[in-house]
Amino acid sequence: MKVVDLLEKRRAQWRELENYCGRFNTSRIAAQQPADLARFAALYRAACADLALADAYQLPPNTIQYLHQLVARAHNQLYRSNKFQPQVWLRELFVTLPQQFFNDGYLRLAFGIFWGVFIACMLTGFLSMEFCESILGKEQMAEFQEMYRKPITGRDLSTDQAMSGFYVWHNAGIGLQCFAFGIFFGVGGLLVTLQNAAILGTAFGYMATTAQRGNFFHFVTAHGPFELTAIVLSAAAGMRLGFALVQTGGKSRGASLREAGKQAVPSACLAVLLFCLAAAIEGFISPSALPYSVKAMVALLSAGMLTFYFVVLGYPRGDD
Repeated sequence: MKVVDLLEKRRAQWRELENYCGRFNTSRIAAQQPADLARFAALYRAACADLALADAYQLPPNTIQYLHQLVARAHNQLYRSNKFQPQVWLRELFVTLPQQFFNDGYLRLAFGIFWGVFIACMLTGFLSMEFCESILGKEQMAEFQEMYRKPITGRDLSTDQAMSGFYVWHNAGIGLQCFAFGIFFGVGGLLVTLQNAAILGTAFGYMATTAQRGNFFHFVTAHGPFELTAIVLSAAAGMRLGFALVQTGGKSRGASLREAGKQAVPSACLAVLLFCLAAAIEGFISPSALPYSVKAMVALLSAGMLTFYFVVLGYPRGDD
C-alpha cells in the first residue's frame, strides 16, 4: 500500500483526535475518564508517526502542515501546565502548610532542642565566665566586645545593601549546615543544631554581662526572631531526611529518602524566606540609628507573625 493511501485511511483517526482536543480544551485532563485518556494518548502517538511518514515521503505541504498543527495541539493538551489558581495557593500557604508544620514532630524536636539549649546556655553564660570561655573561647569573646564597642549610629545605604547580601549568604550557610548534616542519619543535624544553639545562647548570655550589652542588643533584637526560627526550620528539614534512612517504614532507603525529601521541602523553603527577611532587617534596620523601642517593636511584630502562622493558623480544626 502506498504511503499516500495509508495516510488517507488515517484521516478518521485524525478527526477523532481533533474531537478529543476540542473536548479536553474545555475541561481538565485529570477529570477525564481513564479510557478516554488512553485512547487520546494512542491517537497522539499515531499522529506523530503519521507526521514522520508524511515528512519522510514529502507529501503535499498542506497535509504536513495540518499534521504539525494537530500534533502540536494534542501535545499542548496532553502536557499543558496547570493554570495558576490563587485560591488554591492561598489555601495551601495559609491552611495546609501551617497545619502541617503544627503537627510536624521533627519541627517540634528541633524547636525543643534549639531553644532548650539556647536558653540553658544563655543563663549559664550569664552566670559563669568559665562556661563562656569553654564554649566561645577568649579570642571570640574579645571579638564580640570589639565588634559592639561603638554605639549603633547607622551606616550609608551602599554599605547596608552590601551587608544585607552578606547576611543572606552567611545566614543561609548556617541553615544549610543544619539541613545538610541531617542526612547523616539525623545525628549530624542534631549535633550542628546543638552547636549553633550553644554558641548563640552563650554569646547572648556573655554579652549581657559586658559594658557593650546595650549596643549588642540594639543590633541583634530586630532580626532575631526570623533568623533563629529559620535555623530551627532548617534543622527540622535535615532531621527528617536523616531519620528517613533509619525509620524507613518498610520501604527501601532510597524510597524513604525521596518521600522525606518531598515532605522536607516546605520547611526548607520557609527557612530560605525567613533567612532573606532576617537579612533585610539585619542589613537595614538593625544597624540603623532608630530608637531601640522601634527595633523591639519590629522583633515583637516578627514574633507575633510567626506565632500566628505556626500556632493560630496551624492549630487543628474540626471542620478540616
